[in-house]
Amino acid sequence: MAKKRAYHHGDLRRALLQEAVRLIQRKGVDALTLRAVGEPLGVSRTALYRHFADKSALRAAVASEGFRMLTLQVLEAWNGHGRNAEAFQEMGMAYVRFAMAHPSHYRVMFGECVEASTDPELAREGAAAFQALVDALTWQQQNGSVRPDNPLRLAQFIWATVHGIAMLAIDRLLESQQTDVEELTRFANERLRIAISV
Repeated sequence: MAKKRAYHHGDLRRALLQEAVRLIQRKGVDALTLRAVGEPLGVSRTALYRHFADKSALRAAVASEGFRMLTLQVLEAWNGHGRNAEAFQEMGMAYVRFAMAHPSHYRVMFGECVEASTDPELAREGAAAFQALVDALTWQQQNGSVRPDNPLRLAQFIWATVHGIAMLAIDRLLESQQTDVEELTRFANERLRIAISV
């Protein structure tokens, strides 16, 4: 019988989210069910359903948490480096580092099940993460350092590039080419900077 993990009374939701991330790390997103998450914690079905209506709600909660963490990290890079061209490049570095440090969250955040979700918290957190990029671009446009293109389109262009590197990294597809992910991300960020500069 699997050893049950203890959790503090009143912190069951947090324990379930942590167990969900561990399960994804071990077996992949498709293995994520309420039962599989509740069993190691010794949680009854009734207790599970008090926190999550179904596995879609659980996935949405994992993704929401991931987007919250991602937003904090990219904003910390932007604000912590002085809101300039260097800080903007550090946002891209922070994005890829987040994906590599939290691949289970990242896979759920951009998975098909989450894309179909109507969860309002997930929509809010996902929008906030993208808005951080748009706001940083708008700030630079107002200071005259970024070309006056549509900031939403610029953000999509940058996101597509950095997200691509993040996915290649967590899927370990760069290893066969002996590619240093940090170096590739910095190279891509520098080229993006040239592309969007005035």
